[in-house]
Amino acid sequence: MRAVQAPCVVDCKNVLGEGPVWCPREHVLWWIDISNPALWRFDPRAGAIEHWALPKPPGSFALRNDGGFLIAFRSGLATLDRPGGEVRWLDVPGLNLGDERFNDGKADRAGRFWTGTLDRRLGGAIGQLYRVEPGFRVAAMDRGFTISNGIGWSPDDRSMYFTDTPSRRIYCYDFDSAAGRVANRRVFVELSEGHGGPDGMTVDAEGYVWSAQFDRWCVNRYAPDGTLDRSVRLPVQRPTSCMFGGPDLSTLYITSARMDLDGEALAAQPEAGGVLALEPGVRGLPEPRFNG
Repeated sequence: MRAVQAPCVVDCKNVLGEGPVWCPREHVLWWIDISNPALWRFDPRAGAIEHWALPKPPGSFALRNDGGFLIAFRSGLATLDRPGGEVRWLDVPGLNLGDERFNDGKADRAGRFWTGTLDRRLGGAIGQLYRVEPGFRVAAMDRGFTISNGIGWSPDDRSMYFTDTPSRRIYCYDFDSAAGRVANRRVFVELSEGHGGPDGMTVDAEGYVWSAQFDRWCVNRYAPDGTLDRSVRLPVQRPTSCMFGGPDLSTLYITSARMDLDGEALAAQPEAGGVLALEPGVRGLPEPRFNG
């Protein structure tokens, strides 16, 4: 593990900052605060920071191809045409979450949205991996997870990565982009025992997986064969996710959380809940949009 300079570029003090998405059209970073429900935006060129309240806790979101957002709230799916606008809840036939709730999610390069669920009581492996097609058709693609988390794809679209935090595992699937199907789930990475584990992720242009390690003060980079390439020490205990951005996608933005940290812990890490940025020497891939 090595420490690097990772300054806090947005001292937003999110309770549970999550899901960073870089928009190459506007050159801005979007993300959410789950526990203090809000949508956030950072324009690094102007240094402008804005946020808008959301009616319920979001789990994840994607930018839509024609503008606006698709949001997986914990209790269901909705669209939002503009920040601060009216949330339109979707009536999705056959979707009955029951004891599940949506968590992390991401759009693939064919314009679908993939999102996982978790057990509301955080006890059972009832979480599923869902695929949301344009037209808002939803299908469960796999199951057996406790807290579904970070999702990503290899540059050649032949592999899809999916995280289950309590098992400390990142899985890898064979991915059929044309059909939108996954197969042959296997363990890509299994982390050592201990508190916390893998959370949100992104994949860089070299095909390496970057995984934020919640409660472990670091973000890890894994080679395509699952070996640890590097572990970058951060000034915050609870990094939650990461995303490449900037004009050439060379900046790694990292969201974080301050939830359940006491006064002493917060005094030791005053940037907790902020958005950090580092220059790791590699570039990311353009983030896809939901085509619906």
